Amino acid sequence: MLNACKALPMAAQTVSVDEVRRSWAERGFSCDVWTDPPGQEWRDFVHDVEELVLPIQGAIEVEFAGQCLRPRIGEEVLIPAHTRHTVRNIGGTVARWLYGYKLR
Repeated sequence: MLNACKALPMAAQTVSVDEVRRSWAERGFSCDVWTDPPGQEWRDFVHDVEELVLPIQGAIEVEFAGQCLRPRIGEEVLIPAHTRHTVRNIGGTVARWLYGYKLR
């Protein structure tokens, strides 16, 4: 059974995309911006590599491995490789989030 979604600890209210991009590159990850309209849901995705997700505007929910998280602006979530996951915009506005994949 899936746990109730939980908010992660308070993070930065503003995010420098360039700083995140540099940090993720140093850790071996790509970094791109994704924009979703209210209510958008990306269900049951699986990737062969680890994925990082970090909201920069709006509100998203990330479900994977029996947990459901609501990361705040600037709060990073690591989704393990080969893990089925869902990301959804749970706010009433556009959500923008950074995502990156572990480079091989």
